[in-house]
Amino acid sequence: MIRLLVVDDQSLICQGLKAMLSLEEDLEVVGIANNGEQALAQVESLRPDVVLMDVRMPVMDGRETTRKICQQYPQVKVLVLSTFDDSQYIADAIRAGARGYLLKDMPSEELAQAIRAVHKGYAQLGPGLLEKFAETVTTPEAVAKPALPTLSNLTPREQEVLQLVGLGYTNRDIAQSLYISEGTVKTHVTHLLNRLNLRNRAQLAIYANTVSGVAENLNSPGRD
Repeated sequence: MIRLLVVDDQSLICQGLKAMLSLEEDLEVVGIANNGEQALAQVESLRPDVVLMDVRMPVMDGRETTRKICQQYPQVKVLVLSTFDDSQYIADAIRAGARGYLLKDMPSEELAQAIRAVHKGYAQLGPGLLEKFAETVTTPEAVAKPALPTLSNLTPREQEVLQLVGLGYTNRDIAQSLYISEGTVKTHVTHLLNRLNLRNRAQLAIYANTVSGVAENLNSPGRD
């Protein structure tokens, strides 16, 4: 059972999401919060698996709440669910540590599938949002950074690590799959973040799955 916390300043939306998601046998809404401060308290007491996070809320907005949850409770996955498809909102949410960004008008079946994917460690962007996210690359801050290296410029081991990050593997999983130490995996992940000008693992996973297509284009690493 995947335990969910719904965070939105509109009570009707919270209740609607709870009623809709309760129809799924493997999903359970264990709590509702109407602002960021309430959400932090609920995460502390309920320890949900996934938090469905609104962006614009009073007291503490979704970006700051996401950042604090991801820092204080790294085992909890945050999935932003918003009415706004603004590129800066999307980029800010991912930089804060969110595992994905979806729009509230998406079909309930697709939302349920996205929740399951995020729970497993995959990153999720709603239809059309990858292009919005890519727009942030053209900001002055991004332009000042070096261009992203192509996959061919990454070492074979970096490509393998990148692929497995995109598939939702933990550092321990990657170490076991590639027969290397967790410390070596952490070093590769750090190098990838620096070389690709990305800020966190969620951005790296999104890059692996969507921007680069690495999960489809690379050969699978050797396994038993």
